[in-house]
Order: sequence, then structure tokens, then C-alpha cells
Amino acid sequence: MSLRQNISIILLPLLLNACGDKPAAPGAPAGGMPPPPEVEVITVTAGNATLTRDLPGRVQAYRTAQVRARVDGVVEQRLFREGSEVKADTQLFRIDARSYLAALAAAKADTLAAQQATERSRRLLEKGMVSRQAHDLAVSRARQAEAALVRAEEDVRYANVPAPISGHIGRAAVTEGALASKSAATLLATIEQLDPIYVNFSQPGTDLLRLRRAIDGGTLHRAASPEVELLLEDGSTYSRRGRIFFSDMAVDPATGMVGLRAEFPNPKRELLPGMFVRVRFPQAQQHNALRVPQRAVQIGPQGQFVLSVAADGKVVPLPVLTGGMADSDFIVSSGLQGGEQIVVNGLQKARPGSVVTAVPAGQPAPAAAPPAAKP
Repeated sequence: MSLRQNISIILLPLLLNACGDKPAAPGAPAGGMPPPPEVEVITVTAGNATLTRDLPGRVQAYRTAQVRARVDGVVEQRLFREGSEVKADTQLFRIDARSYLAALAAAKADTLAAQQATERSRRLLEKGMVSRQAHDLAVSRARQAEAALVRAEEDVRYANVPAPISGHIGRAAVTEGALASKSAATLLATIEQLDPIYVNFSQPGTDLLRLRRAIDGGTLHRAASPEVELLLEDGSTYSRRGRIFFSDMAVDPATGMVGLRAEFPNPKRELLPGMFVRVRFPQAQQHNALRVPQRAVQIGPQGQFVLSVAADGKVVPLPVLTGGMADSDFIVSSGLQGGEQIVVNGLQKARPGSVVTAVPAGQPAPAAAPPAAKP
């Protein structure tokens, strides 16, 4: 036998051992199967829940004042910065007031003359040198002169166009040189008070009737808090809570809705008139309520259902019926008993009948085992 053949015989067992299957690493699944997928679950428990309702609404200024011309004349100057905050009685525009100043001076002179004539008439009446009728006529003329003086003073004041309320003033509707007309009530600017601010919304009259019957029957209880929340257009929640300001006592026959208004603080001017928002307000309280996150409830051909993880790790669909809302959660009226583990995250990995690893929602997943060291 040659030397080459002897070397082949010696190396062959070693090569076979090197190419053989390696032993499975500790903790690896048998047969090389991947581990079950992890899903996040919550355990359904009964408790007190406040039923809430999200309704669309629109923001409205607390007070709105249209600044209009109350005298005739040419606008000489704008005295405010557009888009700024102004105080009540602040001068906003100056209208040419020369004719009104002249009328004021004449009214003052007429008033002084009329008062002096009244005083002379009074002394003559005491001496019996004039009749009572003549004295009364002098008093009447003095009062007319005083009334004319008041009107002249008001015209001069309105020529300076004061702000009727405090608030946020928008852009000017006229420029210098424009003719302001009292008869046409020329719009000069608009002031809006934005803190606090209103949100108008409406609720179906049938829902209100059903809610009152449930409260009267003892199924539900009146909500303890009158505060409401506001959901902005981007889905975020407004940082400050508001309160229900009033509710109409009649149902709109055209829409079947009951109008409501909420008041919210708005110190940073985050809410602007005309914005579309959603108002979340408490309707009633329910005892021993079962609630699940909205994302856990799915809709299939047979209706609503949730995915539950059984004790053996298998995914089981459970048909449910939902009632009202508690914040962003559904209130489950039937289908659950409490204690079920409901999948809330990882629904795409939880197929009915498959095996999964349930991880409590909000807790970090267990760390994977480190890879085995190579020899």
C-alpha cells in the first residue's frame, strides 16, 4: 500500500467527524424550528369606567367685535399693529375730526349761553318779572344745548375709533385715505377675545334620551366630573381641560341634534376660531365594566372579535359586542368574562390556532440568549 493511500485512510474518519451534525445549542428549539412569535397582551379585568363620547366641534371666539365707523370722514392714520393684542378703549384709527371739533366748540358755547339764560330767567321769575312758562322754555333750551354737547363730544371720541373690547385684532379692513361712512357702517377691523374660548358641538337627541333612561333605570350612573377633553386635528390631546358651558333645552328639528358649548382656557392661543376639533366629554359611569383597547377589537364577516391567548399559548378568536367608549377603550357588553389575555400588539403575527408567546403589554421583551461560543 502506498504512502498516499495510508494518509487517506487516516484522514477519512476525521473528515467524517468534522462534517457531522453539531449538537444543538442549549435553549434552541428542537429540530431547528423558530421560536413562537411574541405578542403583547393585556388581562381583562372588571372595574369602574367613565363612558365618554367623542363629538366633532368647532372653535369659536369668546367675544367678537366688529369695529365699524360711527362718524363720516377720511381715515388719517392706523394706530395699531395688525395681529396684536389691544386693550378696551385703545385708539385704533384717527378719522379727520376738524368739523367735529368745530361742532364741539359751538355746542359748548351754546350750552354756556343757555345755562346763563336759564340763570337769568330764574332770578327774574323770583321777582315776578317773567312768567313760569318763559322760565320753563329757557330750561328746556338749556337741556337741548347740553344734549347737543354730548353728541358733539361723542362724535369727536368716535373720530378716534376706540376698541370696544380687549382681544386679538386682525388685519385692518381699510387703509389711510379711505372714506369711512357712518350710514354704511364701514368695517374697519375685527377684534376677537381668545382666552377663554368656546367650542360648539352637538349630540344626537336619541343618544341623550337613551342615556337618561339608562341612568334612571340604574344601569348607568351620572358622571362625577363635568370636565371635558379636546382632541386636536392632528390627533393629540389639548393640554387643558374645559367645562360644559351650556346645553340647549330643545332638539333641532332639522338635524335631530342638541347643541352644546364648552369653554376652554387658551392662554397660549393654541386654539383659533374656526378650527375643527373633537370634544370628549363624560356621559355616565358604569360599574364592573370590561374594557379593551380599541386597537384590539377587529371586525370580521361574523362581526366584532378579539384574539385571546389560551393557557397552552394557542390563539383563540372570541366574538364580542361593544357598547360605549371609555376614553380610547371599548366597553365590552358581552363576549368576555374577565381574566382573558387579549392580544393588543402583534395582531399580524397572531393567527387563530397558532402558538405564540404572550408578553404583558408595556413590559420589555426578554433578552435573547447569547450565541454559543465557537470551539
